[in-house]
Amino acid sequence: MSPIYLDHAATTPLRPEVRDAMRTLLDEEYGNASSIHRWGRAAAARLEEARARLAAVVGSSPAEIVFTSGGTEADNLAVFGLSRLRRGSVVSSSIEHRAVLGPVQRLREEGRVVPFLDPETDGSVREESIRSALENGNVALLTLMWANNETGAVQPVEAAAGISEEARIPFHVDAVQALGKLAIDLSEVPIATAAFSAHKVGGPKGSGALFVRRGTELTPLLVGGGQENGRRPGTVNVAGAMGLAVAAELAERERVAETARLSALRDGLERCLREAIPELVVNGVDAERVATILNVSIPGADAEAMLMGLDMEGIAVSSGSACSSGAVTPSHVLRAMGLPPEVAGPSLRISLGRTTTAEDVDRAGATIPVVAERARALARV
Repeated sequence: MSPIYLDHAATTPLRPEVRDAMRTLLDEEYGNASSIHRWGRAAAARLEEARARLAAVVGSSPAEIVFTSGGTEADNLAVFGLSRLRRGSVVSSSIEHRAVLGPVQRLREEGRVVPFLDPETDGSVREESIRSALENGNVALLTLMWANNETGAVQPVEAAAGISEEARIPFHVDAVQALGKLAIDLSEVPIATAAFSAHKVGGPKGSGALFVRRGTELTPLLVGGGQENGRRPGTVNVAGAMGLAVAAELAERERVAETARLSALRDGLERCLREAIPELVVNGVDAERVATILNVSIPGADAEAMLMGLDMEGIAVSSGSACSSGAVTPSHVLRAMGLPPEVAGPSLRISLGRTTTAEDVDRAGATIPVVAERARALARV
């Protein structure tokens, strides 16, 4: 039987249309976009084309798009770049991706006060806790992800944007898991910055972008060049930028239809697993979720044994974020939701995508309970 890939929240296959768009820039229009000769001017024109196309997808002006090496760099640039221009605390949530938690922790080590907003048991941060945190003391920055990468829980970004705007506090949003899955119109949401990543939507790895609202002051992470209006020096990856733009366009074009299709597949898989495993816990089930993620805990089973067992059966899933692989420990997101270690530990993140079929889901629904029972038996030995 052919293998089944159900780890689209970690990365996605490169779309053929994206590969075709990048190939010309890799093979023929390979000039440095900062050079003034014809090759450089051609590359610069394609770079600005990519900028305009991505801006159209997310509802910004092209001048507000800064290309980066990925979502992690975009998050780092926003957190450090915004906070280091201002005094005060940095308010974040305890369910952020490590790309945000890492720089926030660095700021704490440097002496910043960092209050963390904990989610409710459904995995979503409440609007009231955001308002309370911003009203208490001098705040330099608020950061909150749009959709959680482990549970899929959608966070109250629009409400948080209104609160932060009222308080005149810069607001950064990690929108990596939201792109292509939720409607994004940054002209309507008053946030300062938003991070995007190409490889989550069928684009190339190593390509991302940061939206920086016009008039927002931002200190660059790097020095050494004037590229990207001085916000991200270094030779720009024009092919990667075009790959991100094309992938984002395709994902947005298909978003409504794919949301309906994948929601039905996810919900069917959830029902199947509930019937086969009575003790199953569906994490974040009561929150609004993106259609692509199903996070379940199977008490009594070992997460690593389940991952290995499913891999041997030709099925790829994960336990939490791929950026934490190599050490299967209880998810910080699930622990923040209040789940005890015996529930947070044996969890699986099953993430669907454009290439997922009904047959894939049926086979996963039949295989996961069998592998989970084997893992439980091993845990009892």
